[in-house]
Amino acid sequence: MTWEVCHDAPMTIDRRKPRVSVIIPTYNRAWSVHEAVESVLTQTYTDYELIVVNDGSTDETSTILGKWDGITVLTQARQGVSAARNKGAHAAHGELIAFLDSDDFWLPDKLAVQVGYFDTNPDVYICQTEEIWVRRGVRVNPGRRHRKQAGMIFKPSLALCLVSPSAVMLRRSLFMSMGGFDETLPACEDYDLWLRIACQHPIGLIETPLIVKRGGHSDQLSRQPGLDRYRIQSLIKIIASQRLTADQRHAALETLTSKCAIYAAGCRKRGRREDAEHYEKLAKQAALDIGAK
Repeated sequence: MTWEVCHDAPMTIDRRKPRVSVIIPTYNRAWSVHEAVESVLTQTYTDYELIVVNDGSTDETSTILGKWDGITVLTQARQGVSAARNKGAHAAHGELIAFLDSDDFWLPDKLAVQVGYFDTNPDVYICQTEEIWVRRGVRVNPGRRHRKQAGMIFKPSLALCLVSPSAVMLRRSLFMSMGGFDETLPACEDYDLWLRIACQHPIGLIETPLIVKRGGHSDQLSRQPGLDRYRIQSLIKIIASQRLTADQRHAALETLTSKCAIYAAGCRKRGRREDAEHYEKLAKQAALDIGAK
C-alpha cells in the first residue's frame, strides 16, 4: 500500500494572524522534508502559518526549503530537535501549535479535523490523532503497548511515550506554560513533555489516522541505544517537581525503580560497572521512597 501527497493544490494562508502555527524541525532530512512541507501546504484547512526550523543541516535541506515563498524558514546552528521546536514555538503567532517531524507527513484533513475538535471541545488543551505506521516503506501495525489512549493517560504513559509529536495539536498557552521541550535531553524529549502535561491535563484522541509516521531509517532518534537513561532523567525530574498527586508519584516511583534496575543490569552486562552501580543506587532509593509512603 502506498500514500501519495498532492503537489499541485493551491495554498491560501491569512498571514495577519493565523489560527494554527505548524512547526517542522529538520536536520539533514533532504530525503523527506519536501514531502513533509507539501503535506502541510496541501491541507484542506488553510488558516495556518508554516515555520520550518533548519537545525544546522549540512545536506541539501537549505536548497530544498528555498523553493517555497509561503513559508517561514528559521536557521540555527545544530542544537537538537528540542531547541528547534522551541525556536519555532517562540516565533509562532497561532493560538494552536501543531508539530510535524520532517520524516513524517500528514493526510490532507489533519488540521481541519483537529481544529474542529478544539472548536467542539473548548476546555481541551491538547489532542492527537491516530496514525499510520510505515517501516522501510511497508505498512506495519503498532504493538498493543503502543496503543493510544484518551483522557488522563499519565500512568500508562510512564512505561513509554504514547503521544506522537507529528500527531499532536495543543494550545500555545499550554506549551509555553510548560516551558516547552527540555533542551538538555538529546532524545525522549517528547516523553518528558507529555508526562509533564499528562499529569495535569486530559489528552484528547481523534481515532482517525491522519498522519503517516515513518520509521526504520538510520537517523531516527528512537533508534538510539540506551534511551531509558533519558526516560529515567525525566522521571526523576517530574517526581521532584511537586506536580504529581500521591497516586501519580507512587506510579512514577514504581516505573523509575523498574527502569533503573533494568538499565543497571544492561550496564553490568556491558562491563560498565560505575554506571551499573549508579542506577542500582537510584533503583534502591526509589524503592525506599515507595516504602516510605
